[in-house]
Amino acid sequence: MRSGALKKICSAATLHKPHVATHSWQDFIDTNVTGTLRVLEAAVAAGVKSFVYVSTTSVFGSALTRESSTAATWVTEDLTPRPKNIYGVTKLMAEGLCELTHRKRGLPTVVLRTSRFFPEEDDDPDIRREYRIPNVQANEMLYRRVDIEDAVSAVLSALESAQAVGFGRYIISATTPFVSAELASLGRDAPAVIQKHFPECEALFNARGWRLFPRIDRVYVNHRACSELGWRPCYDFQHVLDCLASGREFRSSLALEVGSKGYHERSFAQGPYPVE
Repeated sequence: MRSGALKKICSAATLHKPHVATHSWQDFIDTNVTGTLRVLEAAVAAGVKSFVYVSTTSVFGSALTRESSTAATWVTEDLTPRPKNIYGVTKLMAEGLCELTHRKRGLPTVVLRTSRFFPEEDDDPDIRREYRIPNVQANEMLYRRVDIEDAVSAVLSALESAQAVGFGRYIISATTPFVSAELASLGRDAPAVIQKHFPECEALFNARGWRLFPRIDRVYVNHRACSELGWRPCYDFQHVLDCLASGREFRSSLALEVGSKGYHERSFAQGPYPVE
């Protein structure tokens, strides 16, 4: 990059969770950590004014599991990450490099911890066996998924806000209908809670042979991103139901156009990718 040639940069290149079983830890460090450092150094040298790093909610890892309780976890930016695989570890390390570069070099930087937006089937064999892919992803819009169009708009909002923010981490996920007082009930009987919010849901799901998940273990909260970045996500569970009622596709046109990212050149018998 030539100095002054670029004003805003988004860094999203990475090895992902589907690569954990097929790539070495060193591969992850080389790509996710060293690669990010090189991009940050180049951004500083080029006089970049806004830097956005696309991270992941996978950094939370084991922090999402509370052994002493069946209640769902209310996941905000204040939850302390506990990565449970090399993917989460290296993404968190890269976040640290972003923060350090801001503090030491003055690079305005926003880290976006994005929830699921991939179109592939779930890596959990029980989920794959019991639910069809659209059914799974519709359910996830309640608590752990974001449409890729909203993910892109979050990046654009972050690029515009980075100089004012200085440095910040933000969860990027569809707006949940739930409140923290419902966490215990979500962990015991999620459909009962969902039906209170969306009375029309049962009939719309039944018409397609879909089912709600019996329990929800986490709820990603996007309040801070909406408030501080001015991000306005358009796709949520109400949008899903509105589309089902009118016979429309609930995924955005961008999601359909982008499609599968193709993590691996070959297919695997036991799912979309091998699980470590």
